[in-house]
Amino acid sequence: MPHPDTLLLFDYSGTLSLEMPRFARPASLRRALAESGLAALGVATPAQFWEGIVNPTWVEGSTTQAGYGRVMAERILVLGMAQGASSGEVAAAAARFVARYLETARIAPGWRPLLARLSERQDIGVIIATDHYAEATGMIIAALETWGIPAEPVGEACAPPRGGGAPVRRPVIVANSADLGSWKTDRAFWEALRARLPAERVRRLLLVDDFGANETAGDGYGGEPARIAARQEQTRATLRKVFRANVEIIPFALAEDQAGEDRGERLIAETALKVERFLAEG
Repeated sequence: MPHPDTLLLFDYSGTLSLEMPRFARPASLRRALAESGLAALGVATPAQFWEGIVNPTWVEGSTTQAGYGRVMAERILVLGMAQGASSGEVAAAAARFVARYLETARIAPGWRPLLARLSERQDIGVIIATDHYAEATGMIIAALETWGIPAEPVGEACAPPRGGGAPVRRPVIVANSADLGSWKTDRAFWEALRARLPAERVRRLLLVDDFGANETAGDGYGGEPARIAARQEQTRATLRKVFRANVEIIPFALAEDQAGEDRGERLIAETALKVERFLAEG
């Protein structure tokens, strides 16, 4: 299998998955907290969830193999929120919440045709780059394989292709901050990713990312337009330094009229055309 000189990078939450940030909206989040049993343990409001649980544990949860369920359960116990509940009951409620979250956070169906076409090409590499908990790596891989699209965690990305004879699809690489030990805003994330890719020079790189534009305000990542624009330019500069390649970016920001029932399918279709145009110009 030849090494690609063109890389396509896709963000996950807010880009490939439109439901992941929607899950964090107040009404949806309150419902998930109640139905998982976390509300009965003292985590009943979005403020308690973000300020008490998620934000204080985000570093450990997203840059280590600890996992979402474990850091959440440990934080609840440390704060003494679950009066009278055993550690097992807290862990079970956290596990139910995480399972619901991951089940909701699937890749939007509109991306399937593009991702399937890209995986058939031997001259490009496709990478899903995400800041996430450890559980997300397997979830993303399983979702792609359900569509018949092979995928591998970044640590296995250079493994020899299995089988012989018939053409082999190039696996999509899932690069998760929990596996790489740092966030996408840090140069260390991209350096760790580059070190796990074939040594041949990358000539062109395209990134599709919302840069937090589609995230809910409470998670600490979404922000005002100036902050989002600064994040985009910082990422562009970092990618150029690490990969020594020409870098193009397609911002994936939902407009107000795209945030309703169409679930962003129109924006996905427009973005897919831009990706195809980028490849055609190569």
